[in-house]
Amino acid sequence: MRPVTLNNGFVMRAWYDLYDLRDDGRVDEQGIRAGAAQVEALIAREGERGVPPERIVLAGFSQGGALALHAALRHASRLAGIMGLSSYLPLSGALPAEASPANTATPVFLAHGRLDPVLPYAAGERARDKLKALGYDVTWQSYQMPHSVCPQELVDISAFLRRVLA
Repeated sequence: MRPVTLNNGFVMRAWYDLYDLRDDGRVDEQGIRAGAAQVEALIAREGERGVPPERIVLAGFSQGGALALHAALRHASRLAGIMGLSSYLPLSGALPAEASPANTATPVFLAHGRLDPVLPYAAGERARDKLKALGYDVTWQSYQMPHSVCPQELVDISAFLRRVLA
């Protein structure tokens, strides 16, 4: 729980503070990097339990999707897949210098609702376009829905997971 500037400082569940959602979103860089460190710790813990990174898919919805993209694209070991649902690509300007070669060929599934009033559809498109321009294997799906998940998206997520975890 933390105050989120974009929501007038309202305390809510959030990985990091958000200032605005224009372009790639002005975010709390320290906060997103701290969140990524928490994700790294979760991956390490799964490794201790016997789950290798190449069997892990980092996925998230909204801000969680932004964090999944941020952490996975910089993770030092190959992951099975990456999913960003109704999301965006934070700190995208730093990605070319910070990207891990281990995940340049990792499949990425991005999906966004065309009627999303929370995270603009264009933010999802920018994430897709940036990742494709950098050579990532991106599957893009859009749906006639708001900031949510729809049945067809669940079907598409299932197909992606079956493919990357086969």
